[in-house]
Amino acid sequence: MIAQAVIVNGSNEVLMVREYVERGDIVWNYPGGGVEVSETPEQACIREVKEETGYDVRIIDCLCFENLKYTYRAEIVVGGLAENKPGPLNGDILEVKWVRLDDETVFDVVTRPIRDKLCG
Repeated sequence: MIAQAVIVNGSNEVLMVREYVERGDIVWNYPGGGVEVSETPEQACIREVKEETGYDVRIIDCLCFENLKYTYRAEIVVGGLAENKPGPLNGDILEVKWVRLDDETVFDVVTRPIRDKLCG
C-alpha cells in the first residue's frame, strides 16, 4: 500500500517531488510512499511527507483510494522545505518544490486525475 499527500498553499501551488519511480524514468509526484506493517496509511503519509519534504503535516481528509494507494488532502503544521537534500530514506527524490496547479508540464496520467479531483 502507498499513502501520499496533496498539499496546496494559498498561491494555488501544490507540493511535488521529482523522483525515480517504477512506472517510468523520472516523474513529478505527490510526496508519499509505502505503508509499513506497524503503521496506518495516515501515519505513513505523515512520515513520508516529513522524510521527503521536511514538513510536518496534518491530514484533512482522504481524497481518494485507488489501486492500493491512499491520497490524502493535508496541510502544513510546521517545518521548512528540505529542497534538494535527499538522504538515505529518500534517495529516489531529485527535487522538491511548489508547482502551479495549472502547470500542465508537471502532471501526468497518474497525477493529473488527482489534481483535477482536488480542483474540480
